Amino acid sequence: MRKFLAIVKREYIQRVRSRMFVLITVLGPVVISFFGIAPALIFNIQAGGPLKIAVVDQTGKLYRHFYDSVTEATRPKFPEPGNANILNKDTSKRFEEIGEQRRNSFELEEINPDGRPLNEIKQELDARVLGKELDGYLIFPANLLENGKPEYFGRNTGDVLTTKFLTEALSRAVRQQRLADANIDVKIVQQLSEPVQLEATKVSASGGVADRGEGFALVFGAGFIMYLTILMYGQMILGAVIAEKETRISEILFSSVRPFILMIGKLVGVSLVALTQLAIWGLAFLAFAAFGVSLLAAKGVPLHIPNVPAINFVYFGLFFLLGYFIYSTIYALIGSMVTTAQEGGQLSMPVVLLPLIGFYLFLPVSRSPDSSLAFWVSMFPFFSPMTMLTRIVTQTPPLWQILLSLAIGFGTVALLTWLAARIYRVGMLMAGKKATIREVMRWVRQA
Repeated sequence: MRKFLAIVKREYIQRVRSRMFVLITVLGPVVISFFGIAPALIFNIQAGGPLKIAVVDQTGKLYRHFYDSVTEATRPKFPEPGNANILNKDTSKRFEEIGEQRRNSFELEEINPDGRPLNEIKQELDARVLGKELDGYLIFPANLLENGKPEYFGRNTGDVLTTKFLTEALSRAVRQQRLADANIDVKIVQQLSEPVQLEATKVSASGGVADRGEGFALVFGAGFIMYLTILMYGQMILGAVIAEKETRISEILFSSVRPFILMIGKLVGVSLVALTQLAIWGLAFLAFAAFGVSLLAAKGVPLHIPNVPAINFVYFGLFFLLGYFIYSTIYALIGSMVTTAQEGGQLSMPVVLLPLIGFYLFLPVSRSPDSSLAFWVSMFPFFSPMTMLTRIVTQTPPLWQILLSLAIGFGTVALLTWLAARIYRVGMLMAGKKATIREVMRWVRQA
């Protein structure tokens, strides 16, 4: 036990004191926050100022409706104090509103035909577009309200977002004019067309509980953290094993420490490094969240506290540890078999794909969490850290299934640890070439 603790202490302190650990620990929350807010910042960048669009309205009716539609869609909208419905909308609706509320403004100019031929007007507008006085122009044919097709001519037709925006604005304008021609009140139609907000309530033995997507967010966040942790610290274990193999220090260590104790100490030491870094990031995230909540509360914005049972966080911790130790043990096993970091990177590619497959399986499992497919993939130890969590938050399975999944998973960890230790003992002393499958099988059978 003393030697085991010495190995764990060495692996932990050596990495925690490194400059790279401090740098990643400090910059990690900043980088994650940047990836969270970068898309919104990029969408709101005004590159080149407002777009100047000329409109030739041959119907004589649509320009005002089109102008109002564009103006309304480009006006920034912010949640009003006391309006809780805005904060409770589903995620897809929020992304849709972000696209509609972008700050990219338009300058519209109405072109009066004055009885001139359309070709003459086009030539004049083409010259203005080429002279960069305009970014483009729209042609509303006289029969647009029946079955005519509008046209857009621009210097940059590759801007599909602008084209889509103008199409939607024109569609709203045409719809309003058609309703006006039919003597139908547009406001009444808008009120009657207001979409409903479906309130989802999860039925359980303890009573109904409203579900606004917190479970989905928990699974998605757990899968992302798990995959990121496996990539970061799995590679760290792989690199540590290969480094000892290249420096031949393992030959000295094996004279005083059993290979199994050395490998387990290395796994536990690096795992404690991972937990330390994740704990620091978690505290930083909670601090940012508390600051944001206090700021919103000071402005009178209503807040919705996610309704996630406390037991789900316990399950998250157990399955997170399960996934981490399964894949970290495989990385240690791969490091024992190869001789260079390049060979290790090539051989670890399937290991990277396995948790990714489990991450994507949450889609079919969430649709039918009690199906045969959901049951078996939640029992498969390489997928269960994600798939069983999905079943728990969508439609909690019987407790015996959760315990069985954990038992199979940690039993697999024990089996992989035993196999890795036997391979580690011989593989760490091998040099010069990568081990073949036949040689690895022979190492496992050796006493």
